[in-house]
Amino acid sequence: MTTPSVANPGAPAVTALGGGHGLFASLSALRLMSDRLTAVVTVADDGGSSGRLRDELDVLPPGDLRMALAALCDDSEWGRTWSDLLQHRFVSGGSLDKHAMGNLMIVALWELLGDTVTGLDWVGRLLGARGRVLPMASVPLVVEADVRSDDGATLDTVVGQSRVAVTEGRIEQLRLVPADPPACPEAVEAVRAADWVVLGPGSWYSSVLVHLLVPELATALHETEARVCVTLNLAAERGETQGLTATDHLEALFRHAPGLRVDAVLADPSAVEDVDELADAAQAMGARLLMRQVRRGNGQAQHDPLRLAAAYRDVFEGVYGDV
Repeated sequence: MTTPSVANPGAPAVTALGGGHGLFASLSALRLMSDRLTAVVTVADDGGSSGRLRDELDVLPPGDLRMALAALCDDSEWGRTWSDLLQHRFVSGGSLDKHAMGNLMIVALWELLGDTVTGLDWVGRLLGARGRVLPMASVPLVVEADVRSDDGATLDTVVGQSRVAVTEGRIEQLRLVPADPPACPEAVEAVRAADWVVLGPGSWYSSVLVHLLVPELATALHETEARVCVTLNLAAERGETQGLTATDHLEALFRHAPGLRVDAVLADPSAVEDVDELADAAQAMGARLLMRQVRRGNGQAQHDPLRLAAAYRDVFEGVYGDV
């Protein structure tokens, strides 16, 4: 089964990679400018509702996939209602406590239809989602990270996405278990067929860089004719990127994918300490730096969908200003 035909075939075909709240932010913006969207989502979550369903039913963790689907709902009454339903969490003293309704719906369709991608397509069809959501791999993954202590004295291995996300110290190297997982074929094709690939924002190591460790997906990212935009975070996260500058984020990407061609780096001025240093790091990857205010006006480290959509439009149209 395929998703319905797009309403605006002249819009750019965009494939966005990530997971969690970061991918939710990019998709919430991208759906305002194109119906030709594909979200390629991490499947390494091992905590909360997703982790429980993964362990109990031996399925892909559905939580990041659910959030991507919710982001693609439009702003009509229909879209808002279905988005709220997907995100609704039960509160009880029993086994349903903190399970997300959307997680249960997705897993139920997987059991009923016997196919992960088909199940996600059916959920998207029900929601009227403005795009398609796909897992980055066909099997659940485990994230491992080599973490250097703050004083530099020890190097420890941290196992599991939920633990990597909150780890203290500097992450030096990231790995997946299994090391050579089968990529979702439709995700690989979406990267190869895109006009633009968007990496980030999001938990930099545990949601964004993990995509570069799936061999078939990494090969597609290196070989695609699509242009690549890296969207940097609004602030370092407590845990895995605490203390890292915007330039550090970009250099971590370069370490894990040294041959990756990047065309554009998008950053908010409030998140950049040294614009010249970041511009030099972007240029070293073949990219131009675009500085735009994409933060919400309330001062919180959250992307504003309209501002981010306008920034993406400038990226896609090559409008960079003075940087």
